[in-house]
Amino acid sequence: MAWQDELNHSITTAEQLCRLLKLPAAEQERYEQIISRFPMMITPYYFSLIDPNDPNDPIARMCIPSEAELSPEGSFDTSGEAGNTKQEGVQHKYRQTALILSTNVCAMYCRHCFRKRLVGLSDTELNKQVDNAAGYVRAHPEITNVLISGGDSLMNPNAIIGRYLAEFCEIPTLDLIRFGSRVPVTFPQRIYEDQELLDLFAAYARRKPIYLITQFNHPREITPESIRAVREFQARGVQVRNQTVLLRGVNDDSETLGTLLLALTRIEVVPYYIFQCRPVTGVKGRFQVPLREGVRLVDDAKAMQNGIGKGVRYAMSHPRGKIEILGEPEAGTMLFKFHQNKEEADSARIFTARITDSTTWLDDKLEAI
Repeated sequence: MAWQDELNHSITTAEQLCRLLKLPAAEQERYEQIISRFPMMITPYYFSLIDPNDPNDPIARMCIPSEAELSPEGSFDTSGEAGNTKQEGVQHKYRQTALILSTNVCAMYCRHCFRKRLVGLSDTELNKQVDNAAGYVRAHPEITNVLISGGDSLMNPNAIIGRYLAEFCEIPTLDLIRFGSRVPVTFPQRIYEDQELLDLFAAYARRKPIYLITQFNHPREITPESIRAVREFQARGVQVRNQTVLLRGVNDDSETLGTLLLALTRIEVVPYYIFQCRPVTGVKGRFQVPLREGVRLVDDAKAMQNGIGKGVRYAMSHPRGKIEILGEPEAGTMLFKFHQNKEEADSARIFTARITDSTTWLDDKLEAI
């Protein structure tokens, strides 16, 4: 099939990258060093979105390796995933939600990925038995939704996707099923050229609500191909939502971010989170935007929106929960509110923290760092 050919021709080596970018041979060794630690995977489709004449191209920044990734600064587990793992590949941080790590494969390895410890490298944290994950959910009736993630959940074989759908649709305590995937953005052919995949979702969306949670980060990612992929899911009863990551050099100005949100609502994709980029090792120094700057540009971007776009929340996914970043009530102080919480004591709690121009995150005591 054409989409499989597209995947088989993905750019994965330094030699391929240097040839396509017309870089001198001396650059190859530098890229090999980075790729040996954090693998590279770029579909020909996504590579075609790069402007080769722009040295600061935002699309290139998200997919082409950088020496900044070799910095030891940061952490590989910024949200406490290890402590939330209840059995192989199953995390249960929030009472109502189970997270399933279904694969370590993506169509494209984003350079800002918060699971750099896992994606393309290790399968030690993955769920390898669908029925085991379903068994955990059945044993915990407080769980009302599952998020099938990875890696990229739509990079699983159709048979595995079908197993997850079949198992979870049979659990009466589940209200809905979510699939986390950037495939509509990086590899849309996987969706609109695979009738078997579409038929699976059409069949199971009649039995239980299914949501596709994707990640568009820049307006140029919204193309005729990605719109087609989104429309194919929508036509089969799958609702599509978007979580954008605020990224330095990609969408860190209000005009770009506001244009992205408008373009998403125009294609009936509801933007519901703008996430603060996490202080991940190999990501922190290159992609994080300070909170003070982030609040201002998110507010300006929201001012450009209609009613639907204004509902987006600026938040960080912290070890203690999803924390909404509300604003700066006075100079040097930031106001926060728990949108979701791991511990009951933090439920809907509002708090303040001292910040500076360089503050990008909160420590475990919820003090600025």
